[in-house]
Amino acid sequence: MGFKQTVPFLDLTLQHRALRNEISTAVERTLDRGDFILGAPLEEFEREFARYCDCEYAVGVSSGTAALHLALVALGVGAGDEVVTVPNSFIATVESILYTGATPVLVDVDPDTFCLDPIEFERAITPRTKAVMPVHLYGQPCDMESINAIASRHGIAVVEDACQAHGATYHGRKTGSLGTAAAFSFYPTKNLGTIGDGGALTTNDRELATTVKALRHHGQFEPNVFPKVGFNYRLDTMKAAVLGVKLAHLDGWNEKRREIAERYRTRLKGTEFTFQERVAGSNPVFHILAAKHPRQRAVQEALNAAGVGWGKHIVAPAHRQPGYVEIVRKNGSLRASEALSHELVSLPVFPELTDEQIDYAAEVLSKVEVSV
Repeated sequence: MGFKQTVPFLDLTLQHRALRNEISTAVERTLDRGDFILGAPLEEFEREFARYCDCEYAVGVSSGTAALHLALVALGVGAGDEVVTVPNSFIATVESILYTGATPVLVDVDPDTFCLDPIEFERAITPRTKAVMPVHLYGQPCDMESINAIASRHGIAVVEDACQAHGATYHGRKTGSLGTAAAFSFYPTKNLGTIGDGGALTTNDRELATTVKALRHHGQFEPNVFPKVGFNYRLDTMKAAVLGVKLAHLDGWNEKRREIAERYRTRLKGTEFTFQERVAGSNPVFHILAAKHPRQRAVQEALNAAGVGWGKHIVAPAHRQPGYVEIVRKNGSLRASEALSHELVSLPVFPELTDEQIDYAAEVLSKVEVSV
């Protein structure tokens, strides 16, 4: 292409610059009302987000981690129970299980989709298994038909970790509506992010939603009455007001991410790079676009030299993290999860990227020497 440029891995200022007037208006309205905790914009966003996710209920909470934790607590998961999940997610997935006193049971992923392998899930079930937590990794929905069928046969709750999958669909249904409950993160870098931390739980179970609403607010089902030990896990009204502005743009941003992912795929066809395969019937949203290559370090060095930003989102799987080695249980070899941690490099994929930036990054990648 004859030139060198800097391609950032992510630039949130571009998104906020385009929405500055809308966000400023929403912030000013909240300042004028002064309802900063559990205020009207939060209730409005919860209604809109539930509708967006094809769910009856959405409950705003302080983070995606809080949403995962509250889902398990509301389902009665606790000491002596087991929750099946995968090792190749952000640590919050396993962390939330440990918060309840339950044991995380880690099973391997499909090496092509990077998502929970339903066969490995069923092999891990014991009489103590209370829930399964499939992770829609990088915005790719799991094989929920198989997972739900297995869970139903064994009487196991399904908690979707949808923290990276806002707006993704599986056989036409949105993530967040595919299990007993689901957790979303609104961390600023997510496809739908706020101005700080935030999260939400979605469900079609009225009783579960009511319980989570109480638990996020110190266990109060009615003011100043505390029948349960709760948490301070509320989503601030100001953050919800910003999310209300951004939600209207989410589908457009997701479509742009799909276009970017396809452009990378097309330009890297015939190289040693491979990408996460789609689960049948799914439409992912590419929160992360992870390129798989046998020479991970060479890819990273090439991108650094060319001024192209990159990320590495599974430095080591959960069972290899120093604080977790002794407190999680492995079921099987976890061979695929281990291999992916040494092969994936995350590429720039945010919606404001230009075609020229994508093509430049792809050209750099295409020149990485083939493996010997």
